Amino acid sequence: MNDMHPVPQVDIDEEARLRELMRLLRKADEKAGEDHTLGEFRIPAARIPQRHAEGMAALTKTEIAVLRFLGWGRANADIATLLAISENTVRVHLNNMCNKLELDGVRQLNAFAGLLFYPVN
Repeated sequence: MNDMHPVPQVDIDEEARLRELMRLLRKADEKAGEDHTLGEFRIPAARIPQRHAEGMAALTKTEIAVLRFLGWGRANADIATLLAISENTVRVHLNNMCNKLELDGVRQLNAFAGLLFYPVN
């Protein structure tokens, strides 16, 4: 028996909320019709909050690559390895993007990156 370490239960309500969010994102992607180009990537326009459109245009090619990997759930060390840069450089890019996009920190940037790049299929 393993009474000291209970097995975490999947929160059914949380799972239902995530499924509903994915459904709404797919629906918005289909309705948007047009895509926004971010570097070499095409993102459904419905995923881009209007208040961030100007800041997104100011992102560099490397910042966009970091943002994409962040949106796919990659850790800073993974991003550094994939882009052949240091972890410190990744952190600098993250901070620069927070400033350009007027976000309050990396947590908000993480959520924003997920909104842009997380596949809903």
